[in-house]
Amino acid sequence: MFRLSKGTDYGIRILAHLARGEADREGVDAETRNAREVAETLNLPTPMVSKVMKSLARSGLLESHRGAKGGFRLAQRTEDLGVADMVTALEGPVALTECQIGPSVCAHESSCHVQGPWAVINRAVQATLSTVTLADLINPQFPTSHFQLANAQMIANAPHSKTYEQKLQSQVDPS
Repeated sequence: MFRLSKGTDYGIRILAHLARGEADREGVDAETRNAREVAETLNLPTPMVSKVMKSLARSGLLESHRGAKGGFRLAQRTEDLGVADMVTALEGPVALTECQIGPSVCAHESSCHVQGPWAVINRAVQATLSTVTLADLINPQFPTSHFQLANAQMIANAPHSKTYEQKLQSQVDPS
């Protein structure tokens, strides 16, 4: 199963929380938030939030400020921060299989017949994650405005098997 780690899930939720706060304060410098405040608001464990926020600051996605009013704030505009950037900052490069991490990582690379197809799939996932931004994640209209686009891409790029087409039809027309 493909699944983001808990740390990455928390990290993206933290970034979205900070982004929402900045969106609410349009035109005003963003306030910093400390890990304890964020953890309480999001109902997440403070030690984990602190660890994730420090990691996001090391990767350049958050700015860290010391002092009495210190804390963290976004280092980039929400429109410039793609989900792929977030995942890479927290987990490393998006790579669905060992061979997609880099050359000579997988011991089976020389005899693997599915490496090429996995490279295509990996690039498609990377491209999709790159097109969705933090601004999209905090936009309440995003799921409904992009639902048809996702279905159109799925239909256009899908293998044309009877079973697959039947599944799609049942999703579009459940009768």
